[in-house]
Amino acid sequence: MGAVADTLLGLLKSWTRTTAFISKEVREVIRRPGALFSLIFGPFVIMGVFGLGYSGQYRALSTVLVVPRSANLPRDANFYQQFAGESVRIVGITDDVDAARARLQRQEIDLLVVAPADLEQNFLSGQQSAIDIEYNELDPVRDNYARFVAYRQVQELNRALIEQVIGQGEQYILQSTGAQPPITIPPQVIAAPTRPEPRNLAPISPNVIAFFSPAVLALVLQHMGVTLTALSLVRERLSGAMDIFRVAPVRALEILIGKYLAYAFFNLSIAAALSFLLIGGLHVPLLSPPGDMARVVVLLSFAAVGLGLLISTIVDSERQAVQLSMLVLLTSVFFSGFVLPLDQFVTPLRIASYALPVTHGIQLLQDFMLRGATNESWELLVLGAIGVLLFLLTWTTVRRNLRSAS
Repeated sequence: MGAVADTLLGLLKSWTRTTAFISKEVREVIRRPGALFSLIFGPFVIMGVFGLGYSGQYRALSTVLVVPRSANLPRDANFYQQFAGESVRIVGITDDVDAARARLQRQEIDLLVVAPADLEQNFLSGQQSAIDIEYNELDPVRDNYARFVAYRQVQELNRALIEQVIGQGEQYILQSTGAQPPITIPPQVIAAPTRPEPRNLAPISPNVIAFFSPAVLALVLQHMGVTLTALSLVRERLSGAMDIFRVAPVRALEILIGKYLAYAFFNLSIAAALSFLLIGGLHVPLLSPPGDMARVVVLLSFAAVGLGLLISTIVDSERQAVQLSMLVLLTSVFFSGFVLPLDQFVTPLRIASYALPVTHGIQLLQDFMLRGATNESWELLVLGAIGVLLFLLTWTTVRRNLRSAS
């Protein structure tokens, strides 16, 4: 009986100690309602904003038509727009193919359609005419979408041209009832006077690995910068190190610069290793000088470290710092253009997405690595401005924490 009683007593003591830890952890969570709110409702808020802001539709492709002077075709944009549908927006008609192609290279337009100069002659001689359709896409999904739109638009254009050219062809047939033999046009040419010849002007052939590798690099750099630094200052505040810093002859700027340099070293080391694996291992092209890519990586790391340190200064626990870091990661995945193009979101949300450093990092790294240059140089300035703003906000917060530490 004594052994059984001792066993039961031991189990009771063990249960008492276990329930003590349970109640302790529950009280810790309840005492920080902000952390509980961000843990439960943060992902739902992000998903709700995503659901409200995602349109699910590609924007209309801005298109320039090149109609040669010698072509007997209409030059009114409204005439072609009625056949284009909602997927294409005719923004101009010109006869200067070089100027239009330069606009396409600068990514000012999405599609360039070059009409044949001898459409009528080819039709009457029983031959199809080629319509050159050019675009400039690195994304393999958008590459396929542009090809689909190109073929669809040529079908609609054929329907419009048949009405005009066949009418003229009937006159030719009627006029050829004398000594000249009648004009014979094959049925397939009558059904389709033109055929599309799509051509992608992008420097590389679109593929999944090449397109998403720069985006993964940018996302990893931001996440590492935020995660490594988010716990930095909160630990020193909770451990009382801020009291020591206040007494010691240490300035907030010195603390901040030291942390920036330390974590930037880790982030840039990770960036160098990942770049070596991507370029050397996966053979992702680097078409720009290495210095252009390095400049983007430095600015992105600067902004990411600043974002992590700012989080570290405003949270009240390590748990909340981790939660905010994960929310930043979720927000970056959904709203940075990493998975879905930004032009598929409503305008206010698309503008707000540019507050994320990774949004600019993805665009710039894809341009420099896969195109060799960027037409969005302003994003370098915005990325640097975000880093400077985060530095100033963190510096102000650290100074306030040092003054309040006592």
